[in-house]
Amino acid sequence: MVTFDDVRRLGIQLPEVTESTWYGTPGLKVRNKGFCRLWGEREQRRDQVHDTEVLVLFCELELKPVLLENHPDVLFTVSHYDGYGAVLVRLADAEIGDVADWLEDSYRRVAPATLIRQLDGS
Repeated sequence: MVTFDDVRRLGIQLPEVTESTWYGTPGLKVRNKGFCRLWGEREQRRDQVHDTEVLVLFCELELKPVLLENHPDVLFTVSHYDGYGAVLVRLADAEIGDVADWLEDSYRRVAPATLIRQLDGS
């Protein structure tokens, strides 16, 4: 079981990540650009979340259908995110390694090139 505390611990290891709020929910940002946040109570449809924390992450729009198909018990979307490279993660059903990978991918979508090079050790 993964929690937002785990997400926070993983995220702050990435270059220049800060904890913040984003759309009124706890989130992580890199240089003031959000790359993950908890899905707020007002946004949640209980039939999709099973009383767990839900994380919003960015992904490549072209990969979104593949991610959703390959992880149907963990990842989902709602109409609000149609046409956007974003997925929702049921944290209680997720594996920490998958969340770490998705979190880094989301970070890479918004971080400046200088920080990506730093992350890659270039």
